[in-house]
Amino acid sequence: MSTKFEGLDQGGAREQQDADTSAPADSPAWMSATELLGAYARGDLSPVDAADAVLERVERDNPALNAFCLVDPDGVRAAARESEERWNRGEPAGRLDGVPASIKDIMLTRGWPTLRGSLNVAAEQSWTEDSPVVARLREHAALFVGKTTTPEIAWKGVTDSPLYGVTRNPWDLSKTPGGSSGGAAAAVAAGMGPLSTGTDGGGSVRIPAAFTGVFAIKPTWGLVPHYPASAFGSLAHSGPMTRTVADAALMLDVITGPDARDWGRLPSPSYSFTESLDMPARGLRIAYSPALGHLSVDPEVARIVAEAARAFEELGAVVEETDPPIPPSREHFQILWYAGAAKATEHLTDAQRDRLDPGLREIVAEGQTYSAQDYLTAMATRMAMGETMGRFHREYDLLLTPTMPITAFDAGLEVPPGSGERRWTSWAGFSYPFNMTQQPAASVPCGFTEAGLPVGLQVVGPRHGDALVMAACHAFETARPAPRLA
Repeated sequence: MSTKFEGLDQGGAREQQDADTSAPADSPAWMSATELLGAYARGDLSPVDAADAVLERVERDNPALNAFCLVDPDGVRAAARESEERWNRGEPAGRLDGVPASIKDIMLTRGWPTLRGSLNVAAEQSWTEDSPVVARLREHAALFVGKTTTPEIAWKGVTDSPLYGVTRNPWDLSKTPGGSSGGAAAAVAAGMGPLSTGTDGGGSVRIPAAFTGVFAIKPTWGLVPHYPASAFGSLAHSGPMTRTVADAALMLDVITGPDARDWGRLPSPSYSFTESLDMPARGLRIAYSPALGHLSVDPEVARIVAEAARAFEELGAVVEETDPPIPPSREHFQILWYAGAAKATEHLTDAQRDRLDPGLREIVAEGQTYSAQDYLTAMATRMAMGETMGRFHREYDLLLTPTMPITAFDAGLEVPPGSGERRWTSWAGFSYPFNMTQQPAASVPCGFTEAGLPVGLQVVGPRHGDALVMAACHAFETARPAPRLA
């Protein structure tokens, strides 16, 4: 297998370049997975055409974006030729046969190293196992383009690491794409494949989806099997990142399959997410919370999200402005998150700790100071939040909020300049509460600021209400389609 690592130099530094985001409107690079599959079935397009178009964009634009840390052009072209032969025979091997996809560099991938953005993981070792999500995508014959960048062990809401350097936002190269699935979001937004995998322990698919104008969902915890088990425990979810809700539904139909390695997995759904997309929004009871009761939101973001919430009224839903009665939870989330970071790095030597991302090293040190009582108190808060939201959803089918209170800020920083804060949790207060409660939560693009930066609408459902969340997002996307970068 021929692989190459993209954009690496000493210390992971890279020179910013301009990305060429132009492409023909009908280029396979901009087609959705569902469009590609339809074209393959009709004989209008070949998986080889799609692979070539995506690889061309990766070669041209990845040096500026740093979305991919590993690309396998020979492997993806060989797989595309095999897929083409199957389609020519009328015998596709799975529901994603020939669709380009990328894998976040947190998920084990057979034959490729999974370095997790860390200088402390050796690439030269045996890589013989797929994580559950990767295994399901492989079984359904997706074309694996490569692996996407992540901050070290996916610890923060932006994407830069000591190993791979800074990942940038396709809409503005001076800005962050968010994180920790920032490479995945940048790749999807820039036409480097319609499907990508993400993980979300505190907002890590929703933050970059909002910052880059793509769709992502954090499913109910346990719906998508996860292995190896995360040191962040049941805060950590796996989910799809796509340009359309229909593609995410198709991905969920594939990756929710069973996997015995995840002891906390839920039973496979008895329904199809794809077939559930047409559930109507009419008659839904929807709560709209502009600030979750206590968060500060950029006025332009607030205006755009408020207008998006009104779109659901036009779709026939009953929308009421109200706040769920959950308390501020940053302190308790940080205890769980920092303790998880300490656990994830406990095996490192002192020399290896010196090689960690400095911010990660700081939260590890703090995480090591917590007592069992601190942890259990945070867990008690979490359980109370879950109960509160369970009761809330007896009255409201869905909850709408901004995905993020701000738009993308300067790349390479953990917090916006001049914020006076140090940690990413200071600006991600709409996302991590719903990791605490394990609810499904999606980010759907809902508009752009005058500066041309995307804004996301967060759609939250009750636990196990994933199909309802997806259907609502599909209805909104149909009514208010988002522009792309072409």
